Amino acid sequence: MSPAATTPAPSPWWRSAVTYQLYVRSFADSNSDGIGDLAGVIDRLDHLSDLGVDALWLTPCYPSPQLDTGYDVADYFDIEPDYGDLETFDRLIAAARRRGIKVLMDVVPNHCSSRHAWFQAALAADPGSPERERFFFRDGRGEGGDEPPNNWRSVFGGRTWTRTVDSDGSPGQWYLHTFAPSQPDFNWESPDVVNHFDDMLRFWFDRGVEGFRVDAIAVAGKAPGLPDAPPVPSDVAENDVWSHNPYTVFWPSAHDHWKHWRAVIDRYELDHPGRSLVTVSEAYTPGRPDLLLKFIGPDEFHQSFCFDIMLTPWNAPMMRDTLASFISVLTAAGAALTWTLNNHDTQRAVTRYGRANAAEPSSWTGNNLVYIDAPIDLDVGARRARAMITMMAALPGALYLFQGEELGLPEVFDIPDDRRQDPIFERTEGREIGRDGCRIPMPWTDDPVTAFGFSTPVGAAHVRGANQAGDTATGAAREPWLPQPTDWGQRSAETQRGDTRSALSLYRELLAGRADIVESAELEWLLGNDDELLAFRRGDLSVVLNVAPYDVDITDVVGDDMRVAMCSVAGHDDSSTVPGDACVWLRPGP
Repeated sequence: MSPAATTPAPSPWWRSAVTYQLYVRSFADSNSDGIGDLAGVIDRLDHLSDLGVDALWLTPCYPSPQLDTGYDVADYFDIEPDYGDLETFDRLIAAARRRGIKVLMDVVPNHCSSRHAWFQAALAADPGSPERERFFFRDGRGEGGDEPPNNWRSVFGGRTWTRTVDSDGSPGQWYLHTFAPSQPDFNWESPDVVNHFDDMLRFWFDRGVEGFRVDAIAVAGKAPGLPDAPPVPSDVAENDVWSHNPYTVFWPSAHDHWKHWRAVIDRYELDHPGRSLVTVSEAYTPGRPDLLLKFIGPDEFHQSFCFDIMLTPWNAPMMRDTLASFISVLTAAGAALTWTLNNHDTQRAVTRYGRANAAEPSSWTGNNLVYIDAPIDLDVGARRARAMITMMAALPGALYLFQGEELGLPEVFDIPDDRRQDPIFERTEGREIGRDGCRIPMPWTDDPVTAFGFSTPVGAAHVRGANQAGDTATGAAREPWLPQPTDWGQRSAETQRGDTRSALSLYRELLAGRADIVESAELEWLLGNDDELLAFRRGDLSVVLNVAPYDVDITDVVGDDMRVAMCSVAGHDDSSTVPGDACVWLRPGP
């Protein structure tokens, strides 16, 4: 008798999931204080359910002074009071679960807030104390220790060291902060730090969190002795100097910590049958799928964003090369593919693709914080962004969305200087405008009185120029924490909901259409490098992206017995052509 046939174990949910990055502060405001909150998220969960996402990822919602909008964490075991409390968080988990939506959180392991109890204790402690060993405190160089311990540069501009003041008022040691002075770096060689994050992971898993997006992993490791970084060419952008520092960027010691994390998570799953947890790392590895692969696998992160496609110009050969290299390297190793077109750190796709130089290879920077300026045509950008997400939704692997991209929101540039929040703006003295423009509060309706539905109706004006110091206790409301454009209502979810040609309708169709793609279907390229077209097949689905501004005949690419299953241009049903700056899905049939 032959052995009984065995059914292959199903792939973990996260390998093909659609996850929605939700920027809590800008999603929905339930109490009209101008700040998004967890109760507002609960109120708007049906939007995500209708969209068809599998999970949502909450940007940091821990207590924080908000000097980097939550990425400066003061307490990893609680909820920011502006957003609610642990009871509200538990209600969110339950409400999402009822809709079949899993919840991920954001964790910041490289640094904390300077107001974190540990750092305050370190400031009060003596040099060499256990409290200071949790961070990087060092004596300065030069006469009187007046110079920083090394020449490292911050991701946000400026140097990475700030000097402390001793209790007697005299200058003290310096501490390291890869980002802003309000974000001191943890020393991951300290057992206290390791144990702290072990406890944090288990704390949130116990509350029902299904995973974490892990911030800034590229700089968590540090070379022993913290040596000076080598000089960089003079033409390197100010916000890119940090990435040339080999003594902290992808320093190999960090892998030991991520392997430890994976062991903690695997043990948690064994102890809690039925749980399927996930971690996704933020690691920008331009042109290096081999480097990205080092972070993904059975002993480190479950996923890591393939950011290169997000940053690639509107150029078919460059897109194909990028996709082919990452898919080939990661698939051969059995690693997960993880795609995204937008996030909270980069300018929105509608704006990026609308730049006059968007198709030029020279517009590639490999860094989400650096842009080559050029005139912008938002109509062109919107058309290209629709085409790009149509192509990406058909790729094998997981897809992450950033809130507002389903509405086709553009980057907002005309934010008054005194309203900007991003520390990049301050640290570079305004030379870099920072990331506020992709974080503008969501427009839900066309009603300016409620900040276009962002806040609950209270009868007070919220649009730009309204009184920001309103008293919420007496019925007036505050203007949103970042000002919305006056035309924001025209882009709202309510305005788009009944429009079959809208970005929102396209996203809903695409996410529903993904369910008809066989998950195991491998990607087969239908063309080599082509100046106009990028084309591939998965199972019976053929996908063709046209980066040219004119229609292109595709009969020779896909055959003549095809029908249009989906197109980024609403109403297009000619299977023999793909419109300019568009993408089409085709299947066999009349």
